[in-house]
Amino acid sequence: MSLDRYADAIDELEPADGEIETTELVVEEDVLVKAFALGPDAQLEPHEHGDSTNVFHVLEGTVTVLQDGESEAIEAPGVVLHERGVEHGARNETDETVVFTASLCPLPS
Repeated sequence: MSLDRYADAIDELEPADGEIETTELVVEEDVLVKAFALGPDAQLEPHEHGDSTNVFHVLEGTVTVLQDGESEAIEAPGVVLHERGVEHGARNETDETVVFTASLCPLPS
């Protein structure tokens, strides 16, 4: 058994153009870590978590991160903090699939 949850979890994620596929890597009572694979031209719509901090870890490719009305291309490896209540999202403006994780803690009640 491997301690690494990443490789096996994302192995089956193959989003088509404009699609997003996700999988949960860690689900505990105080934290959620989810992997997102965005196909070319896919977008994770802006949203916010009022009671939780959210951190993106860009692992493969370059994802355009949206935060509070601004956007920035973040190349792997990269880490982006979204404070509680800050609107955030992501889009893939490249021709390749991009992969990032989102860690959410604490979990919303």
